Amino acid sequence: MNKVFLLFKHEFIQAIKKPGFIILTLTIPVLALITIGVVDLFSTWFEPDADEITLIGFVDQVGIFEERTDQGFLKLIPYQSKDIAVNALVDGEIDEVIIIPSDIITTASVQRYSMERELETPMGIRYGISNFIVWNLLKDDVPPAIIDNVLTPLEMTVTRLEEDGSVADSQINIGNIIIPGIFAFLLSMALMFGNNSLISGLGEEKESRLIEVLTSSVSVSQMLLGKVLALGAAGLFQVLLWLISAPLILNLASATFGGSLAYIQIPPNFLFFGVIYFILGYLNFAVLAVMVGGIVSTAADGHNLSMLYIMAGYIPLWTFGAFMSFPDSPIWIALSIFPITGPVQTMLIMGVSDIPIWQICTSLGVLVLSILIGQYLSIRIFRTFMLMYGKRPRMKEIFQTLKTS
Repeated sequence: MNKVFLLFKHEFIQAIKKPGFIILTLTIPVLALITIGVVDLFSTWFEPDADEITLIGFVDQVGIFEERTDQGFLKLIPYQSKDIAVNALVDGEIDEVIIIPSDIITTASVQRYSMERELETPMGIRYGISNFIVWNLLKDDVPPAIIDNVLTPLEMTVTRLEEDGSVADSQINIGNIIIPGIFAFLLSMALMFGNNSLISGLGEEKESRLIEVLTSSVSVSQMLLGKVLALGAAGLFQVLLWLISAPLILNLASATFGGSLAYIQIPPNFLFFGVIYFILGYLNFAVLAVMVGGIVSTAADGHNLSMLYIMAGYIPLWTFGAFMSFPDSPIWIALSIFPITGPVQTMLIMGVSDIPIWQICTSLGVLVLSILIGQYLSIRIFRTFMLMYGKRPRMKEIFQTLKTS
């Protein structure tokens, strides 16, 4: 065990000293801080002045548009003709002009003139002009309260019920998925970089024949156990740094994004299971990386071969849109149990819906079993092919080795 600890210590220090690990660990908090700063800066630059009013001249060819000319930051000014309105626009007396044709009821279109280079009418101006036109078209036939209600955007809230019809204690909103979604993305990135780091290390050791020196001092199982545990510890160290920086980032973000962060909720036991899945996900990818490192003779070949399961690990993120639309589909249960996609998919499920305890237990059990089996097989594969240089063994040779072992 002393040899394993020494290997673990050495590999752990080497892992956290690598530029890729440092960059990934620091990039996430730094990017979050930069994003907050940029949003705050842009909101300061482009926040509309409460006293700034856009003046819009309009020519009424129908003869009924006279009410509700004040639309908040828009003020509509009547003109007798198009020529007079356009001259006022050119002279800078108004900001733009709209022509309301006599057949607007059948065509539902207006002509807008502006001195700005625009591809489309800005949303705020479109909304204000639309309200002005709709109100005046309906004012003689519809009560004002109904017109205001129609022009107000519809707000719809969803209340989740239990099977007995009672209101559920926890309600789902967009805030619930923010933290799990970010965590799942970070986990995917960390697994990819951790996997590449281990494969690079094994490849370099094989290419430099350092692996022969190591195996002359320690057994293959001790060497691989130290490497796998070191990678898992590095992953835990990484997530702990992110968790420590999270409160500071959220406090700064709350001042920038205002009350929107009030809707963010962390699902119960999320941090507990998040750390467990982070560690197990790291270990699972580590044993896969050891298998690949034992088969290939160079780090480049290892990276190419590892893309098969690395891409599979991103499936939950690729299918995130479908998952949000159909969160109760059985396919997500299968992805949460499958060891490669399990950690990321389970984190996403925790944010959208309740996840039964049997599903978590099954997912964790399969993940632990895959790590143990993977570690056993990786030792056998690595012991057989670690000294093979310049040639990758065929699948038939690998299966024959496992069968013989």
